[in-house]
Amino acid sequence: MLKPHYPITTARLHLRPFTPDDLDALHAYESRPDVARYLYWGPRDRDTTRTLLDKKITRTTLHDEGDAIELAMTLRTTGHLIGHCLLIWTSKQHRQGEIGYILHPDHHGHGYAPEAAHAMLRLGFDDLGLHRITGRLDARNTASARVLEKLHMRHEATLIDNAHVKDEWASETIYAILDSEWTP
Repeated sequence: MLKPHYPITTARLHLRPFTPDDLDALHAYESRPDVARYLYWGPRDRDTTRTLLDKKITRTTLHDEGDAIELAMTLRTTGHLIGHCLLIWTSKQHRQGEIGYILHPDHHGHGYAPEAAHAMLRLGFDDLGLHRITGRLDARNTASARVLEKLHMRHEATLIDNAHVKDEWASETIYAILDSEWTP
């Protein structure tokens, strides 16, 4: 089990549980077509964002495989919500997990995604004792691939046309890192 102490603080970010007050900031980027472009879902309407925010609010502890921690990514200087990140416990037996992140486009290119994802790797390896953590992305999402490469995750596979998403076939790229390769 993993129940982190919040907020998780990095050099420039606070990673904290979501609250109902995050609805406007969350919807500001989840409703954008450019944000949803490489995701499994399309731009979200406010009601869908609200419903999913209610779920995000509860995702603060890992009790067993299949659970996820999903945290609001906020700037330490202002408290402004700029995105979110997550750690999913995918296998207890094989000690595996997965990280992910979504960032408002106004904050791309400043290194916030790798900073937050690094904190998720630390939780997975140092606090939960995982052996292997992956990151999965649409193969066309080169910016996200660069984030995983900055974390020293290796490209392990590209699954060609493995999912039918938004009325088209999409390929998925998988990156991974082992606990023995992890540098805190």
